[in-house]
Amino acid sequence: MTNRNLKEKILYLRLKQKDKEAFIEAYDLYLDDIYRFIFFKVSSKEEAEDLASSVFLKAWNYIQNNSISDFKTLKALFYKIARNLVIDHYRSNANKKDISIEADETCLNIVDERQDILARIDNSNDFENIREKMLDLKEEYREVLIMKYVNELSVSEIAKILDKTNGNVRVLVYRALNALRGNVEDK
Repeated sequence: MTNRNLKEKILYLRLKQKDKEAFIEAYDLYLDDIYRFIFFKVSSKEEAEDLASSVFLKAWNYIQNNSISDFKTLKALFYKIARNLVIDHYRSNANKKDISIEADETCLNIVDERQDILARIDNSNDFENIREKMLDLKEEYREVLIMKYVNELSVSEIAKILDKTNGNVRVLVYRALNALRGNVEDK
């Protein structure tokens, strides 16, 4: 068991006792992952920040009013709430304006200094090409690819979040990858 897994289990047990300090630690531990998940779905920095804050507020209210034993991990609880908030966000904004799922000017730039400039340009172009091709995928495929490869969730964690079996998630990931591969090869 890794150090992070052990920390997550301890936090989970402390949160079952409604420990406020444990919630603050959980917030620090999961904020970046939840924000990244939401950002890839709404593609607006401000909306992603607002929704991420709402996730933790709803999670705290849920923990205070319910038993969190419905969820086997904190991660599953946070992602489930985040996913539902994104769905609600799109529903509430559907009649207000056209929503673009393309990223705005502010993009996350992670630079590996060990790479040379040509490799970085190549990686940047590859990333941009894949991001554009992902926009052509249906929402379910995009969502599962983000969870699996961007947020690095396990198949069982994704299954808990989506209320599907592990086998269904594996098939969904396989189909999503094939659809993405087809989009990339079509250029």
